[in-house]
Amino acid sequence: MAGIKFDHVWKRFGDFTALKDLNIEIGDQEFLVLVGPSGCGKTTALRCLAGLEEITDGHIYIGDRDVTDMPPKDRDIAMVFQSYALYPHMSVYDNMAFGLKLRKTPKDEIDRRVKESAEMLAIGHLLDRKPKALSGGQRQRVALGRAIVRNPAVFLMDEPLSNLDAKLRVQTRAEISKLHQRLKTTFIYVTHDQTEAMTMGTRIAVMKDGVLQQLDTPQNLYDNPSNMFVAGFIGSPSMNFFDAKVGRGDGGLIVDAGPFSLPVPADKAPQLEPFIGKQVYFGIRPENLHDANYVPRGVEEVATLTAQVTVREPLGSEVYAFVENGGKEMVSRLDPRTSAAIGNGINLVVDMSKMHVFDRDSEKAII
Repeated sequence: MAGIKFDHVWKRFGDFTALKDLNIEIGDQEFLVLVGPSGCGKTTALRCLAGLEEITDGHIYIGDRDVTDMPPKDRDIAMVFQSYALYPHMSVYDNMAFGLKLRKTPKDEIDRRVKESAEMLAIGHLLDRKPKALSGGQRQRVALGRAIVRNPAVFLMDEPLSNLDAKLRVQTRAEISKLHQRLKTTFIYVTHDQTEAMTMGTRIAVMKDGVLQQLDTPQNLYDNPSNMFVAGFIGSPSMNFFDAKVGRGDGGLIVDAGPFSLPVPADKAPQLEPFIGKQVYFGIRPENLHDANYVPRGVEEVATLTAQVTVREPLGSEVYAFVENGGKEMVSRLDPRTSAAIGNGINLVVDMSKMHVFDRDSEKAII
């Protein structure tokens, strides 16, 4: 068993606090992704778990062992870095075998493990080459192979795909996910790329300024963000936010965003009753703004607004249209058949069943 626990972990660098009372429990064989913008503390958390940084306060557990004061070599972890960190003068085989040789592993056992891992990663034909003769994707596989041969209880990965081109990132992302399923080991993966987080993690921990914002499954993070930061960080393009006021309309509650007002679905009205007359933030995702001519089936709780198209980005399977209504800008994700053109007006249908509302002061989710 190799569950992991961050128990009230703090990390300070002089006057700067990188981790603030971090509490996370990671299950055995889980794939947890730490995600957030640069400087949010995700890499610091990983380095503290690896023993490369000493924590200021709190405890870290791997399985039932308190590893807080344990040196890195005794923690039974393997780390894959963004920079690959391969020895340039050694062959692929020797790079992968190096850690095992240091541990005085028998030669035949080293040979078996290296060749087995190389086959798993489809680099068996590269064992005699030096790193300089490899592509970026091949070097990353060697770095993964070097970690795999150790048979660690926990794999730690710090932005391992950031040096790869777009196509190779997608391919390697899938390979790492398959690797996790095959090895049945605990993986902790750090990235600033929310697409990587959403596609790879069984759960995602979203961080900001050293504070854990939300820890949940990818779908729950997307559907039920706990605050505006999570709502804006998860999803691409980002959620549209508007200053708004909750009021009463003819048929019930409305959110009044200035140039336009939208009706609140009846099932969501009770949550907003206490906020009548108050300022809030209204949020709607781009994919919940539809061209009125191409509204998907099943969209029922709707409202409409008219906007002017300012930018059109056709992507083949969909079109991103940046639109403006009374000085309010928003982005919509439209059906590729849309005739939306720059400078023209467009009628948008808003799926209000997918609306989000956030408290003005705390920025926490109300709906």
